[in-house]
Amino acid sequence: IAVTNEIFNEVLSETEVAVRDSLRRFAEDVMRPIGKELDTMTPDDVIARDSILWEAHRKYAELGVGMFSEDGSMDPVEAARLRALSSEMLGWGDTGLAISLGVSGMPISLAQMSGNPALIEKYNADKIGCWAITEPNHGSDLVDFGGSETDSENARRGDCFARKDGDNIIIQGQKSSWVSNGTIAEMAALYCAYEDDDGVKGGGVFVVPLDVDGVTKGKPTNKVGQRPLNQGEIFFDNVAIPADHMIAGPDQYNAVLEMTLTGANGGMGSLFCGLARAALEHAVDYAKERVQGGKPIIQHQAVKSRLFEMFRKVEAARALNLRVVTHNAVNPRLELAIASKVTSTRTAMEVATEALSIYGGAGITKENPIEKLMRDASVSVIEDGENTLLGLVAADRL
Repeated sequence: IAVTNEIFNEVLSETEVAVRDSLRRFAEDVMRPIGKELDTMTPDDVIARDSILWEAHRKYAELGVGMFSEDGSMDPVEAARLRALSSEMLGWGDTGLAISLGVSGMPISLAQMSGNPALIEKYNADKIGCWAITEPNHGSDLVDFGGSETDSENARRGDCFARKDGDNIIIQGQKSSWVSNGTIAEMAALYCAYEDDDGVKGGGVFVVPLDVDGVTKGKPTNKVGQRPLNQGEIFFDNVAIPADHMIAGPDQYNAVLEMTLTGANGGMGSLFCGLARAALEHAVDYAKERVQGGKPIIQHQAVKSRLFEMFRKVEAARALNLRVVTHNAVNPRLELAIASKVTSTRTAMEVATEALSIYGGAGITKENPIEKLMRDASVSVIEDGENTLLGLVAADRL
């Protein structure tokens, strides 16, 4: 399926074409071969000092396309289109690696949000970051900050707490084995319960260095899919950070969390549009080559019909995602971002599964890419919030 200079009826700008072409080369030449190799390795080997994982991070940093409009110099809609285009292209390459590369910048975004020059200088692209929100006893309920489906007050009484202590913030507890980049990160965007002398007051958002006393990490998580994405536990044993590392307190927590989830779900929508596109393209290419009944299977009506349905779903997901990210650039609505994430991840799972059936027996072999795409897609429906709960949260806003 040819890559054109258009997204539906919208002509790409010169900048968008340049970014797309650069990232397509990176996705095809770097991400796909590295992702395929990392997929076969143990979680410990994936993050070993001599792992090719670091090559992907290094080469991505060299591209210089990781952060758009963070300094406010770019038009918000233009920046949103570039982020969506970039995320889709990275998802087309390898979603596990794409998430690792993307989440690494979350502490940087928080530091820039603070407006504190010292934090902005300290938390920069030279370090790998993570988003530490998930906890052993709290997963998707942490995104239900309105409490419509869960007891939000009890949800805040989680496994990780921060409390004010003079000029410092003291952090105690743990984050779960699903923290993306958890065991390799050098800095964290930490979302957790916050308490003061009167007890738990709500949530807090912090930037936290992970090379300080009291921070330890668990073993990397062994998963069915997105295996190039390192995930693992982080433990905090009376970790002290300066009070100015607190980006948001109880009064601002819900607003910052909503902003974070809106961006994250929109990004997930773009990433998994990319995976769905990859699965469709592989299926079309294979159908043109595979001969059954004396002709390529793409000439069989049953296969053509299934390919069209796959194509229809992919383009519908891409159209929704682009509309959502550009709308949310000027008027953010979490329910729209959730709709994009749920639609795109479901589409990715459905299209990858259908692509595997078109491959037939060849699809389940490690030599072909489809079984990996299906495994990677299967993880997407529960990460950054399980789809069903996300839908309930969105429904309350309608």
